[in-house]
Amino acid sequence: MQDNIREKVIIKTSVIGIIANVVLVIFKTIAGIAVNSIAVILDAVNNLTDVISSIVTIVGTKLANKEPTKKHPYGYGRLEYMSQLIVAAIILYAGISSVIECIKKIIYPEAADYSTVSLIIISAAVVVKLFLGTYVRKKGKEVRSGTLEASGSDALFDAVISISVLLSAAIYMIFGLSLEAWVGAAISLFIIRSGLGMIKDAVDEMLGHRESGELTKTVKTIIGIEEDVHGIYDLMLHDYGPDRHLASVHIEVDDNMTAQQIDVLSRRIQEKVYNETSVILTAVGIYSRNTCDDEAARMRLEIRRLVMSHDGLLQFHGFYVDFENKTISFDIIIDFEEDRKSLYQHIYDDVHEKYPDFTLSITLDTDITD
Repeated sequence: MQDNIREKVIIKTSVIGIIANVVLVIFKTIAGIAVNSIAVILDAVNNLTDVISSIVTIVGTKLANKEPTKKHPYGYGRLEYMSQLIVAAIILYAGISSVIECIKKIIYPEAADYSTVSLIIISAAVVVKLFLGTYVRKKGKEVRSGTLEASGSDALFDAVISISVLLSAAIYMIFGLSLEAWVGAAISLFIIRSGLGMIKDAVDEMLGHRESGELTKTVKTIIGIEEDVHGIYDLMLHDYGPDRHLASVHIEVDDNMTAQQIDVLSRRIQEKVYNETSVILTAVGIYSRNTCDDEAARMRLEIRRLVMSHDGLLQFHGFYVDFENKTISFDIIIDFEEDRKSLYQHIYDDVHEKYPDFTLSITLDTDITD
């Protein structure tokens, strides 16, 4: 249901953007040709790329909301990031082509002949783009659509571009100084910059990036409310499209809990997390905490103090002592800035020196979420 609402908002907003930009393309193109202004024409081209972007956004959103299949059991949400790459490629092409045309105009300049009508059209475009950009970006934030937010920001930037065209027209009319080609070149470079920014964002999403601290902290807070949970660790989120997260987590519980109690606790946590965040917890792993042995508690404090005394250690968790089999188990997280393998070996050696009669099982976890 939420996906359907989100899809409708994105499509409706994109259609509004298409209509507004088509009107701007038509009037700016007519005005640009009439006054022989390369800057006005390139401004129209910029609006045309916005039209194409909105069309690709609609297609990408429709495809991304297809039901999961046997071949793609995680759904098609990441197609939204693919559509963002396509939009970026279109924008880059438009920007590079525009730069080439502007260079030609700089080498072989042609004077523009601005009219009152053309200036009114450009001024109206500024107003339209300001309202459109604000509206689209607001809707993008509401439905967590990176593509819509980018389109809204791009529309606001288009307003700035149109203002620069107006200023170049004013300078020409007052001082007789033609900055047409130079303004057009500046517009083209900004178009290219926008395209490169969109590529970076899409690639980051597809490669996988550190999830926002807000989401991870919310999930941990929900789990931490449970009385039987003494620690939350190793939260790992996988992004399969906007608002499509699969996750796994480890929780620390008392070693005297039964399998039935753990099962009930795990299911309750999964349900609460999904209802409040839409994150699907596919697995809830267990760390067992010693509860019946004072010696184990003493060893835990001692080893924790020893491990955390090393610079670059971010976390120590999952500690458990098996006295019968003479094993000590725990996990550590080391900062990415450190030589992780070397520091791990140093810690292993320190603990082994302290407890030579025990077999150590130290897991080096990755700093994935806040």
